[in-house]
Amino acid sequence: QVQLVELGGGLVQAGGSLRLSCTASGRSFSNYVMGWFRQAPGKEREFVAAITWGGGTTLYADSVKYRFTVSRDNAKNTVYLQMNSLKPEDTAVYYCAAKFGPIATMSLQSYTLWGQGTQVTVSS
Repeated sequence: QVQLVELGGGLVQAGGSLRLSCTASGRSFSNYVMGWFRQAPGKEREFVAAITWGGGTTLYADSVKYRFTVSRDNAKNTVYLQMNSLKPEDTAVYYCAAKFGPIATMSLQSYTLWGQGTQVTVSS
């Protein structure tokens, strides 16, 4: 059974940092684009960041650019999201997702495998 499991969420003060990880099991994800999305209460799920299988291409939402960094370790089937300078508006459930193929995209519909999500809460 293919699974994506996110870890690393929690409560942090504004200006702080957190690192999320997402480990895939059940198959190798070396041919998948891995993405991070988030959903705040009462809002739609939105794109945060994505990285191609080789790590050569990354995409970021404007709201997190220069604060968040996505990376991956294919040997460990793990993708990371380093979040710095966190703001209260970053509070959300963060999901990792996988999309087969070489092209990174911000489109939620393109991602076919999803983790269960991890809560990130940033206090002001």
